[in-house]
Amino acid sequence: MSSADRRDPVTDHLLTPENSALVLVDYQPPQVYTSISANPGELVNNVVALARTAVAFDMPVILSTAQVENGVNPDTIPQLREVLPGVTSYDRTVINAWEDTEFVEAVRATGRKKLIFGALWTEVCLAFPVVDALREGFEIYVPVDCVGGTSAEAHRSGLDRVVQAGAVPVSWISVLCELKRDWNREESNEILLGVALQHGGAFGNEVAIKLNRTSL
Repeated sequence: MSSADRRDPVTDHLLTPENSALVLVDYQPPQVYTSISANPGELVNNVVALARTAVAFDMPVILSTAQVENGVNPDTIPQLREVLPGVTSYDRTVINAWEDTEFVEAVRATGRKKLIFGALWTEVCLAFPVVDALREGFEIYVPVDCVGGTSAEAHRSGLDRVVQAGAVPVSWISVLCELKRDWNREESNEILLGVALQHGGAFGNEVAIKLNRTSL
């Protein structure tokens, strides 16, 4: 039982910590609790797991909010802010984050063409910048269990729109496993186990069993 030689992590066609960045838009109290298509508790759990994964793998993270500085909305939810303590937040008045100069410059400055992109709501603050980023040549991966819309129908239509435009639907667990890639890469075992046990439910228990057997 032998693993193939590790691919170049920069040019790999799959997600790697070296070729990807995480973008999170508008995970604020109004949007989190009015995303009717998603359970708020599960939504928060999933996006925090995704953020913890990116931080643990030392990936660039771009965070953005809408109308915090002018007092209209509260800031990013504290559960997410807690795992992104040093990450700059780009506040906007524009609905489409891709029409905010500082935000777009920050995304481009990562040097990464693969963007794992989460936003609330699916049909608005996810769909608009994702379509624009795709047209600019970025590869977009949307964690469908980390986004939500103002209704189930709106969520589905938003996902349909971005997928038809070229985005790839994923889940936070698939992102975690794609970054991990090989059980024999022991240096990332603690990352996988820590995030999976805290946020993954039955998946976390399975990971713990597998890692225990791998180390025997």
